[in-house]
Amino acid sequence: MGGRGPKRELAEKIAGEITLSDDPGATLRKWRTDFDTSQTDLAAELDVSSSVISDYESGRRESPGIGVVGRLVDGLLAIDERRGGNRIRQYGRVLSAGFDSDVVLDLREYPSSVRLSEVYDNVGATEVVDGHTDRINGHTVIDSIEAITRLSSEEFFRLYGQSTNRVLVFTSVTRGEATAVALRVLNPTPNAVILHGLDEADLWPHAADLARIDGYSLAVTSTPLEELLDELASLE
Repeated sequence: MGGRGPKRELAEKIAGEITLSDDPGATLRKWRTDFDTSQTDLAAELDVSSSVISDYESGRRESPGIGVVGRLVDGLLAIDERRGGNRIRQYGRVLSAGFDSDVVLDLREYPSSVRLSEVYDNVGATEVVDGHTDRINGHTVIDSIEAITRLSSEEFFRLYGQSTNRVLVFTSVTRGEATAVALRVLNPTPNAVILHGLDEADLWPHAADLARIDGYSLAVTSTPLEELLDELASLE
């Protein structure tokens, strides 16, 4: 699996999760779909029939041993590398920042600042509150439930990456109440926040009030998650 580095760290993380999982097949399926790789493509990479991958994921075949897991992981990473290595870089940034990839889905710094309006247009977001800045330097995409239940206030601050001049995108949001309250512990607050998974009509009424008090731009979007991640990645 190569030397130390983001690829090696990611390979060890995936292999460890599959090996230690109570349902290795489901964990394999999760990572395969995260890498946007079909059973057919993974099977072709490993020179096996697609039914072998299907049998592992469904539990019809005995749980894979360490050697098989290693091949499966190597196959996923090799496919991603041929596609440009976007998933490896994405997870590498998250892991290097000290977060689990189920808490922080993506963390990026842009080569140059990007207009916030361009970000909103790309992800189909509706601005609810106009903030104090019109340009940002990066983004962090966070699973709101995992972050609120697992991160300390210090870890929350690390969500900023290299700059607070960024947009924090919170997924798995239903009304935005818990997220808006949690943001109050951050000092300074982010320059922009996107709540993913709801429309403006579903937003907790006081979320806009808190955004105005703390001075950040607030927007909502219901764009499918994978599409949102791809659109954000295109801003680099």
